[in-house]
Amino acid sequence: MAIEQVCPPGVLPSEEAVLGLYGPEPIHEGEALTKAIIETVERLTKEARR
Repeated sequence: MAIEQVCPPGVLPSEEAVLGLYGPEPIHEGEALTKAIIETVERLTKEARR
């Protein structure tokens, strides 16, 4: 829930997208969350360098 509040809209895929892209296991949800965190940090780092 905290990631959904902090990450920009569209970074974290919907539950249906996670199931389709990664799979149904809890580890797959973790992969989606990890990717969202990494994308957000990379985006913020680029913005800070400008």
